[in-house]
Amino acid sequence: MAAQDKFSAEIAVIGGGPAGLTAAIALKAAGVDALLIAPAAEPDHRTTALLAGSVTALDTLGVWPLCAAEAAPIHQIRLIDDSGRLLRARETLFAAAEIGLEAFGFNIENRHLLAALETRATSLELPRLREVARSVRSDAAGVRIELANGEVRVRMTIAADGRRSLARAAAGIKLTRSAYPQTAVTLNLGHAHPHHGISTEFHTETGPFTLVPLPGCRSSVVCVVDHAGAARLAGMGDDELAFDIERRAHSLLGKMSVEPGRGLFPLSVETANTLARDRTALIGEAAHVVPPIGAQGLNLGLRDSACIAELLAEARRQNRDPGSSEVLERYRRQRRADVGTRVLAVDVLNRSLLADFLPAQALRGLSLYLLDRIGPLRRALMREGIAPFVAQPRLMRGEMI
Repeated sequence: MAAQDKFSAEIAVIGGGPAGLTAAIALKAAGVDALLIAPAAEPDHRTTALLAGSVTALDTLGVWPLCAAEAAPIHQIRLIDDSGRLLRARETLFAAAEIGLEAFGFNIENRHLLAALETRATSLELPRLREVARSVRSDAAGVRIELANGEVRVRMTIAADGRRSLARAAAGIKLTRSAYPQTAVTLNLGHAHPHHGISTEFHTETGPFTLVPLPGCRSSVVCVVDHAGAARLAGMGDDELAFDIERRAHSLLGKMSVEPGRGLFPLSVETANTLARDRTALIGEAAHVVPPIGAQGLNLGLRDSACIAELLAEARRQNRDPGSSEVLERYRRQRRADVGTRVLAVDVLNRSLLADFLPAQALRGLSLYLLDRIGPLRRALMREGIAPFVAQPRLMRGEMI
């Protein structure tokens, strides 16, 4: 082997968010020689609704027991048409018990999820460089990653470095982007009345307004409005904002009190033109960005993590090159349908709320009516929503890779 082919590790995971940490932990647990390259995470006040498959994967990796006490179950999902338009959909309620589950998933603050992932990575003695990658260059045999204090060479990289991914750009992978005239305002709050484990999503003419349970009498809020409306909400004091959120929620949960930490996120759909190239596989927001609708974003990313870790563990057992075109093509093929259908579904739902076209409103209303009235159709949609038929990596089934 030539001197330049002396590898620091087989795999480098670039990025220390939930998707990157999950991929690195899964690889380490499977005995794969993996290195995590990521500085300490930035403070994150957002929450994530982890669907049942994601919870199963985290439990299988020994992460979930470290943060389960900080999560709230989502037993039911209620959809309310609050658009005020001529053609409105009827209220629809989805219950996890109808498909034999205690909960669709759990809502957790990202800071607690990240802390659990960090703790598990430490207990596994996962090698980590707390640095930012400065450049990534691939060749026929491997990938060289330049850091502030030197460089490492690996056989392949997993790009988990977010929507402005350096590793994606280095692999020459282009991005397709479509922006919406909306911004999501996110925050957590306390309220007087219990939520009873029900996530409520109001469909308004500017986008969804969603209340998702947190432990106790607390919920996380995602309020999608136009850009000007988001600026107004951001400029409100805590008491004024709490009153405004209570008004939007029709006092469903009583008097509210806003907690510190607000986020503003202009909405767009972004998808990489390919999920892998030049010894680099994309996961999480390096691969796809979707609006915070229907709890699809991070759950998609965790399925990316589980899929690529499974393929790389298999390659190790078979003594195959993890960065080979064969492995990357299998990853592209296995993730294509899941990513494509989820991105399309979120896009269609969001645009249907913005449409003033009466036939579009009628179609949305009819769809929800049929879901409410036809049990087998409703149950099939619920099962597909939490456990996609086309994308069930072994970790999501509770099996080690």
